Amino acid sequence: MSLSLLDSHLANLAAALLPYRQAAERLSDWGTELAWTLARGGRLLVAGNGGSAAEAQHLTAELVGKLHDDRQPLSAIALHAETSALTAIGNDYGYDHIYARQVHAHGRPGDILLLMSTSGASPNLLHATHAAREIGVRTWAFTGPTPNPLAEICDDTLAVPSPDSQVVQELHLVSSHLLCEYVEQALPLVRELPRMAPPAPRTVGLVDRFGLDGRALAATGSHPHGANGHSPNGPSANGRGTNGHSANGHGSSGRGADGVTS
Repeated sequence: MSLSLLDSHLANLAAALLPYRQAAERLSDWGTELAWTLARGGRLLVAGNGGSAAEAQHLTAELVGKLHDDRQPLSAIALHAETSALTAIGNDYGYDHIYARQVHAHGRPGDILLLMSTSGASPNLLHATHAAREIGVRTWAFTGPTPNPLAEICDDTLAVPSPDSQVVQELHLVSSHLLCEYVEQALPLVRELPRMAPPAPRTVGLVDRFGLDGRALAATGSHPHGANGHSPNGPSANGRGTNGHSANGHGSSGRGADGVTS
């Protein structure tokens, strides 16, 4: 007997949950790093297309407003939500640059750009990532299965290991809520600490970058510190190496905003 649509969808979701639990462990570190950034006047920029754009706006609403208890508002911008700027940039510069130009306008060194994409191949998100790296903005991504182009060029990626784009988006929403939970959990401690350098970004290793079993990375022949070619510079405070970025956390990618083809 064939499965109903409901049974089929829930089966796909259930199949993704166990490996997702392992991938989502990084959200605790992300939450602490984001809380540190936002509490000290930094900003989170978020971008996506379609359903991912809606989820980007959902996330920024939780940070500017609140998830649970009342707290200070935190600076977070969903880049698709300013429709006049979005359409003007698309009209004058092309759709591939609708986010990159806003990143140049709003991003400051030390800020964070979060890209949401089920495919990890959207040209406008790839251009935005290159723009962020040019100005010293850290880049994170929520994507579907790896390898994918966005995961390869971002500083860190949470990849949902499911071929079903609906399941990917549903777990991206779970990830957004968890990220906000971790931010709010970390904020009281962050406020009490002296103004010092933020925690070093995590290194993205074999399992982190290319999924839970690392087979995709092995197939590419890449070296053990991620597809973006960063080298380690020693252990960070939590015992994991940093990724060899420069003093502002980001070396030049060697590619300009136009360096990615669709």
